[in-house]
Amino acid sequence: MQNTRIYQQRGPDCSIPPTDAHTVIWYWVYSFLNQTIITEFILLGFGEHPQLQILLFLLFLVIYVVSITGNLLIIMLVVTDRNLHTPMYFFLGNLACLEICYTSVFLPRMLASFLTGDKTISFSGCFVQLYVFGLLSPAENCILSAMSYDRYLAICKPLQYRLQMNNKFCVSLVVGSWVSGWFCASVVAAWMSQLTYCGFNGIDHFFCDFIPLSKLTCSDISLLIAVAFMLSFVFTFPLFLLTIASYIFIILAILRIPSATGRQKTFSTCSSHLIVVIIFYTSIMIVYLLPESLVMKSSLKVFSLVYTVMTPMVNPLIYSLRNKEVKEALRKLVKKFRSSSSF
Repeated sequence: MQNTRIYQQRGPDCSIPPTDAHTVIWYWVYSFLNQTIITEFILLGFGEHPQLQILLFLLFLVIYVVSITGNLLIIMLVVTDRNLHTPMYFFLGNLACLEICYTSVFLPRMLASFLTGDKTISFSGCFVQLYVFGLLSPAENCILSAMSYDRYLAICKPLQYRLQMNNKFCVSLVVGSWVSGWFCASVVAAWMSQLTYCGFNGIDHFFCDFIPLSKLTCSDISLLIAVAFMLSFVFTFPLFLLTIASYIFIILAILRIPSATGRQKTFSTCSSHLIVVIIFYTSIMIVYLLPESLVMKSSLKVFSLVYTVMTPMVNPLIYSLRNKEVKEALRKLVKKFRSSSSF
């Protein structure tokens, strides 16, 4: 028991073995056995607040139901209403599909842990989470940028809009977004799954993310960290600048609208989009691009909640339910449902 406490105090850093002769022998035996028998991790999540488990369960359950319902409704409207068969809503439908996958990767598992208290996740299940999340995050960055570029063309260059935003180009942007996510996820998740994990198997997060999971490995990950940072930078910062630049040109074009009512209406929608985009990208860059020494450990979970939980819930409200076309499509869908149920 004494040796176990010594090892656990040392944490997951297996690259610095103890100096005591007896402990050295135990250390190598334990490390060897631990490397071969580890079959699961423990998602610590919000376990430091046991008195809030029921409250957190109810909160995240409401968020999950609202996110799934809102995004499914968007997909249904985009598919069934011909008036929404435009590039803007084509991107929005893909974003809604992505958001459903986003929240479904970890929220059901987290909700179950709040009820049962079981925070374990299998080795394979953990890396499935890592892979799916690694696929969706770059894909969402690309789709958000494509949506901002679509709005830029529609507002700033309306005469070129139909020519540039044709079906082939839109499909290429969406396919490129998913392929980019697949590439990033394949590189990082495949590399991470081949590493050796020993010692403490508790992941200080609510899902299997790259940063907390990398702290549990005994292998040298300096090259992996460099590659992951490069991929995060390439698929976050330039796309963020492109999105911000598009909205800047949009706002400048809105200011040139002679009608005050037209300016207010257009600016209201675009400003909401811009706020969500800024919050989404800012939280991602804080988590993945800033040095860990500049961010408190507890703050990382909060910022992670922003882009994994909050944006999937508010995106349907911000991007569509404030639009006149979507309201009209929803009204027709409800009318059609009522008429069919009356028979």
